[in-house]
Amino acid sequence: MNKLGIPVLLVGLMLSAQGFAATAQQNKMTTCNADVSAKSLKGDERKAFMSTCLKAAPPPAATQQEKMKTCNATASTQALKGDERKSFMSDCLKKK
Repeated sequence: MNKLGIPVLLVGLMLSAQGFAATAQQNKMTTCNADVSAKSLKGDERKAFMSTCLKAAPPPAATQQEKMKTCNATASTQALKGDERKSFMSDCLKKK
């Protein structure tokens, strides 16, 4: 009994560990479902909305130039100077 129980337990643990992190598709599905629920769509309208929502590409990432512009504006509003500004700009530009 023990010889069979341990491998079954290990296989169960391996399979359950894979399901913890939500993939990008799962996140998109959650967002689309919330949107369709808020709009109270039913039937064919719901199917069409879900289809277009799930096929939609994610918004493009900000270009380096756009990041630089927003980080500079934020640093200016916070009146950062010297090393504080350098540190802030470095952190700000590394963000997605």
